Amino acid sequence: MATSMVCLVMLCLVSPLFLAGPVRSNPWYGGLFPQFYDHSCPKAKEIVHSIVAQAVARETRMAASLVRLHFHDCFVKGCDASVLLDNSTNIVSEKGSNPNMNSIRGFEVVDEIKVALETACPGVVSCADILALAARDSTILVGGPYWEVPLGRRDSLGASIQGSNNDIPAPNNTLPTIITKFKRLGLNIVDVVALSGGHTIGLSRCTSFRQRLYNQSGNGLADSTLDVSYAAQLRQGCPRSGGDNNLFPLDVVTSTKFDNFYFKNILAGRGLLSSDEVLLTKSAETAALVKAYADDVHLFFQHFAQSMVNMGNITPLTGSQGEIRKNCRRLNNFH
Repeated sequence: MATSMVCLVMLCLVSPLFLAGPVRSNPWYGGLFPQFYDHSCPKAKEIVHSIVAQAVARETRMAASLVRLHFHDCFVKGCDASVLLDNSTNIVSEKGSNPNMNSIRGFEVVDEIKVALETACPGVVSCADILALAARDSTILVGGPYWEVPLGRRDSLGASIQGSNNDIPAPNNTLPTIITKFKRLGLNIVDVVALSGGHTIGLSRCTSFRQRLYNQSGNGLADSTLDVSYAAQLRQGCPRSGGDNNLFPLDVVTSTKFDNFYFKNILAGRGLLSSDEVLLTKSAETAALVKAYADDVHLFFQHFAQSMVNMGNITPLTGSQGEIRKNCRRLNNFH
């Protein structure tokens, strides 16, 4: 009986996703489609994959960094490469926002990809599409799922540091706040939990989870949902003060492999961030998905791939909107 109830819960959660999933005919999403560059830059995907593969071979962590770059781009003004713009006369860069400062990285890899694409097909492939492809290729290179990336995004003519500060889900946000930030962009509960599973790879700074170790509820006590021995281990490298930028794996078991241990860790009280643990403790709906993904890596992979496509479709610029930047860090009319 218990099993059938879980199945019922899961069926309600999952079936709308599949109905809205890959069965849509092309063009897939608002004018984006995977074959966008097949004639204008036939080697575009190959060029991106080759440079991402070299970067991840040099440093495995770069895979997580490139996935995160796409995420932090899409959640602010849509997937338009606004996150890549440096400060200039008319631009206040998103790189200086609270979620991004001393944290977001991978810009040099994007620069390298852009130089190669400009050599092969000048003025054709957008920086926004580079981010979408690099995120997919990074995922595959560390053992995660493949998905077709709809393409045809164009690049923004501005940035929004306010949007970056306010719209990106934060490690200490409550679950309702996180869900609201997703829903505002047309994403649902499945997307929240599946995309959180991106934390199966990568590292997080001490400053992002310190409150869980020392003062979670303002009572001077550690977060009671955190495994005691895991908390003790974390305290050794994350003191009450200092060490803000000390790094810890988001998945304590297999930090460089894209798998479902992130969800198994949460069930064992070994999710690193508060925003990870609340998926289990604050909602029956998200908890059912955590358990389902911990049990079935293929289900997680399927949902993660679809949710990455969903995220990549957040208000893209298409047609004659925006521009195709020649240098991802600045506008074409940069002075």
